[in-house]
Amino acid sequence: MRNREEVLRQLSALPDGSAPILIVGGGINGIGLYRDLALQGVPAVLIDKYDFCSGTSAAPSRLVHGGLRYLETGEFELVQESVIERNHLLRNAPHLVKPIPVWVPAFSWLGGIFSAGLRFLKLKKRPGAKGILVVKLGLVFFDRFGGASQTMPRHRLVPHAESRRRMPGLSDKVRAVAEYFDARLLHPERLALELIKDAERDCPRSLAIPYVSLEETRDGVVRLKDGITGEMFAMDPRLVINCSGAWVDDVNRRLNIDKRLIGGTRGSHLIMRRPDLARQLDDGMLYFETKDFRACLVYALDSQNILLGTTDIRASDPEAASCSDEEIDYLFDALEQVLPGARGQRSEIVFAYAGIRPLPWSGDTTTGAISRDHALHEFEPGSDRPFPVLTLVGGKWTTYRACAEQICDAVLKRLAIRRSGSTILQAIGAARALPTNEIGSDRALEEIVNASGLERQLVAKLLRRYGGAAGQVAAMVADGGRQTLGREGQYHEGEIRWVARNERVTRLADIVLRRTLLPFENAITGDAITGIAAIAARELGWDEARRAEEVKLTTALLTQHHRVKSLAAA
Repeated sequence: MRNREEVLRQLSALPDGSAPILIVGGGINGIGLYRDLALQGVPAVLIDKYDFCSGTSAAPSRLVHGGLRYLETGEFELVQESVIERNHLLRNAPHLVKPIPVWVPAFSWLGGIFSAGLRFLKLKKRPGAKGILVVKLGLVFFDRFGGASQTMPRHRLVPHAESRRRMPGLSDKVRAVAEYFDARLLHPERLALELIKDAERDCPRSLAIPYVSLEETRDGVVRLKDGITGEMFAMDPRLVINCSGAWVDDVNRRLNIDKRLIGGTRGSHLIMRRPDLARQLDDGMLYFETKDFRACLVYALDSQNILLGTTDIRASDPEAASCSDEEIDYLFDALEQVLPGARGQRSEIVFAYAGIRPLPWSGDTTTGAISRDHALHEFEPGSDRPFPVLTLVGGKWTTYRACAEQICDAVLKRLAIRRSGSTILQAIGAARALPTNEIGSDRALEEIVNASGLERQLVAKLLRRYGGAAGQVAAMVADGGRQTLGREGQYHEGEIRWVARNERVTRLADIVLRRTLLPFENAITGDAITGIAAIAARELGWDEARRAEEVKLTTALLTQHHRVKSLAAA
């Protein structure tokens, strides 16, 4: 993968009149479009004012889900699309997307039938209680939608004795439990990076550049700014696609479009050190309804830590998306409703994160009633802007590929180009080199062990993290990169060197927060931050002042924005 400086040189060398396609927003939807266009042989310039996948796309519940709750609002097409896309992601990125059993506890048998019917008919906006019969009916539809591409077992009602045996802490008020399967997204940011690599492999003229912002549109051209050096670039685009998520309205204004499209809501999540709850949850997830009829979830990340989310409150400033004290209280109370005695404590929080969902502007509509579907708004050229703008509102991780395909088709129509292929069956990134059966997986592991001399356990971990790229990473670890970093030695120096060289790193936080899972796995320490900074400085040519500044900024971000309490030496 080319480094950022190489890509910037290519951007500045674009000939006058080249009229490239410009995608603004390096979240998953912009990246998905970038990848689909590349498959058609259509190069684009993708920019983001920060790192790739560092805004809302870095703050999901880390699930690839079928959207069960959208059935209540009658969004059948969205649910069907979500289930189909989930099933394909399980096949296309098996190193990053894994099945997870989901338990849905219900506090009544027949509750909510009338209310759910009114919501389905659009006669009622506010959500209401849902008994097990409503849940059961929803899961019947849910299974049918994924029938043609079924990858996991169908739903069932869990026998009472089994639910009490496997989860003894479940509230006595729970009358029944339904089980169905969805999927976990282990490392969203890595999947996004692999899509960028796929795009640039298929179409080398494609350019993806982090830390570049669109500043203004003047005299028929857009002016871009390098967020690191302050250097300005002028571009005369043929077409601009605004995929900037919660920043859509701001970017539109810079394109001389004055129309409110976004009415976002904030979703916050907590990572908590709770080995007792992790043992009960095991490899499954609880997806439950709160007293105010919102949807919350909790699942174990490993044997020690759990993920608890999410909130859904109105918020408009994506620059200030952080988990509030009120949201923590709300999540603790929600957890207590389904697992009484859980008694969440702030001292147990090891990491917190939040993002603004880029939902359509809807006035005073109840947040849970706002559609999660995506829509494309088209703005034709005018006297102050000689190029058209396509603006995406909405979109989510699960359906990014389908969303990108729909936008790509709109772009191809404007360019009078016929689609030459689809991404629906394309393996993503390192999955291309992954064996498809257990025998092949064992053989791949043995080959890397023999070539690198590393321990089987370490190689297995690298395969889980990097898929088909694990051999390259293992070679770098074996070549003087065995020094460990993070609590319990979660990462190795060779991994960080490989990341710095191959994954368009610009800032220290890019590695700490997105190229690795150190904070997410409660493994970040002060020593790890300084160790990673030293490696990045050598690989990226930072001087001592830059290295020290990056350590300071990253430490402040973790402690002030993500509630990481202690970064003392390991």
